[in-house]
Formats: sequence, C-alpha cells, structure tokens
Amino acid sequence: MTTLAINGQAQTQTQTLPRIGDKAPDFTANTTQGEIKFHEWLGADWAVLFSHPADFTPVCSTELTEFAKRSDEFKKRGAKLIGISIDSIHSHLAWIQNLSKIMGVKISYPMIADLTTNVAQKYGMIHPGESSTVTVRALFIIDPKHVIRGIIYYPLNVGRNVDEVFRLLDALQTADKNGVACPVNWKPGDKVIVPPPKTEAEVEERLKGPYERLDFYLAKKSI
Repeated sequence: MTTLAINGQAQTQTQTLPRIGDKAPDFTANTTQGEIKFHEWLGADWAVLFSHPADFTPVCSTELTEFAKRSDEFKKRGAKLIGISIDSIHSHLAWIQNLSKIMGVKISYPMIADLTTNVAQKYGMIHPGESSTVTVRALFIIDPKHVIRGIIYYPLNVGRNVDEVFRLLDALQTADKNGVACPVNWKPGDKVIVPPPKTEAEVEERLKGPYERLDFYLAKKSI
C-alpha cells in the first residue's frame, strides 16, 4: 500500500510492480496528443514508456529533449516513445512550449498526464522511499506483443543514459531475430553468444562449428 498526496489530499492506493515477461498493463489516458488506449496506440511496434519526476525541472528537461533529439533513431528501430508524469495536461503543454523556446527542441512524442496516478500505480513508478509525491525515472521497453522486455530505474537526481536504452533495445531485437544472447557490454557488430547445447549431438556440432569457443557451453559467433 502507498499513501500519496493527490490534489492536496492523502490517498492510499495499491501499487503493482510489473516484471519482465509480464503483459504491459493497458490503460486509457489523456496525453499531449489526445486521449489514447495504450495497447491500441502501441499497435505492433516496440515502445519505450518512461516516467519523469516533474515538469519544469532541470534534469527532466535534459532527458526529455535528448529523447526528442534522438527520436528518429527510435523510429529506425520500430520503437515509439511515450512519456509520463503526475502533472496536468496544461503543465505538460506549457513545459513543451518552454523547452522549445529555451532548448530549441520540439517534443514530438506524446506525454501522459497522470494526475490520478492511475498509470504510475500500474507500472510501479512511485517509490515512497525516494518520494511519495512524484514518479522516479522508470523506463519500460515493451515488444510488439505488448510484453515487458526490459526495465530500467534511475533515482530522482541522476539522468538516464539514452545510449544504454538504445543498446538494450538493439540487444533485445538482435536476440529475438537470431535466437541468441548478448554478452556483457555488447553493442551492434559485436559477436553474440550461441545458446548452450542441450544434447550430445549439439555438443559435437558446437565443437566442429565456426564459433569462437571458450568451452562447449560458452561460444560466440558473428551475425
């Protein structure tokens, strides 16, 4: 149970913490680009859903504009961006205009206005030990089947690394496409890990195949 101050009144709500492999919770919400039904909006694309603590704050300003600057890189990966905080739609719209003026960057993706904390509660974005009145920096990578594939949390006072979001998204898409795994510090172009053998025949094939072998259970290949 989590106690929050919503519109000046304390309210107690039950918060869930979605896990990797769970179906992404669906919801209907008002955004800077109109009302959306989340799963319908997702369609058959990948998505990056991320929360920020509050509008008109410095670290959040750097994050939102960086995501916006690199939105074409997400589009190339077939991924949609969508942001959220427990601010009003009017605050979002005013902040977007302000960021365009002071940073020279247009926020092209939708921003969810979650004053009731309905979405934040569904996605476990409020961590009372950090703050009971704003969302932490939570980020969810959701695949075309609407399954949560990656989760990254950052505290209020540290901005995210957008390059790491790309690395994770690239790794997930590479692993899905090729039936492989990605090793530590992997980035596109690096060798990938071949799944461990499950039979003696697969062990023999592994020993003869064109792999970089450290042992029969640990082998890499180029793709």
